[in-house]
Amino acid sequence: MSRVPRLALSVSATTRPCRSGERNGREYFFLDKAEFERWIREGRFLEWAGYTGNLYGTPAQAVRDHLDDDRDVILEIELRGAEKVLAQRPDALMIFIMPPSLEELERRLRGRRTENEEAIRSRLTRAREEMAEVESKIARGLPPFHYVIVNDSVKRASDELAGIIRRTREEDEQADHR
Repeated sequence: MSRVPRLALSVSATTRPCRSGERNGREYFFLDKAEFERWIREGRFLEWAGYTGNLYGTPAQAVRDHLDDDRDVILEIELRGAEKVLAQRPDALMIFIMPPSLEELERRLRGRRTENEEAIRSRLTRAREEMAEVESKIARGLPPFHYVIVNDSVKRASDELAGIIRRTREEDEQADHR
């Protein structure tokens, strides 16, 4: 984020419990299920989905505010949410960031010590499904992702992400001047 100007990170809403050290409005907007469902009914989400037993959603107004302020917005969302965003915003740049392997993902999840065994198993199952689906879609040339970054090293993955954003902005600026 600090290496690419005019970039904002969207803060998602969730029904999962707040973990130690997290603050409402910084990591997530922590909502109970009834309030989350009210936000759905009111159309307050750009996208939302169930993920490993909880609900997650991207508040639409915050994304609009960032875009109105001439900032590109990074959304940390799962595969179904990405498809919903692309349907509404076909101009969105879609980048899938995946672990180098499921074994490494499991090692990272266990190392964080933030989730119980059931949650880890659920996340690994979901990751396996998403990775297979993304690989299948890419092989067939289908959306939603323009790029896939393998997060085998935080430095390398962040360098790659920053480079993709910069190149895409340059291409967009060149197209605007034609």
